[in-house]
Amino acid sequence: MGEFTDKVAAAGNKVAGNVKEAIGKATDNEKLVAEGEAQQVKGTAQNVKGSVKGALGDDI
Repeated sequence: MGEFTDKVAAAGNKVAGNVKEAIGKATDNEKLVAEGEAQQVKGTAQNVKGSVKGALGDDI
């Protein structure tokens, strides 16, 4: 994946994770809250990966 693709996937994971976390908190579902938080962390990692690719090139 290229820089742009990684960053789009990151944004999707952050949004989905945020929604899961909010629903989990609203329904008092700790498992869903944890899944949402984990998905947001995954999105952050993808964003960093995309930034590195942008700085060094997509061939890494």
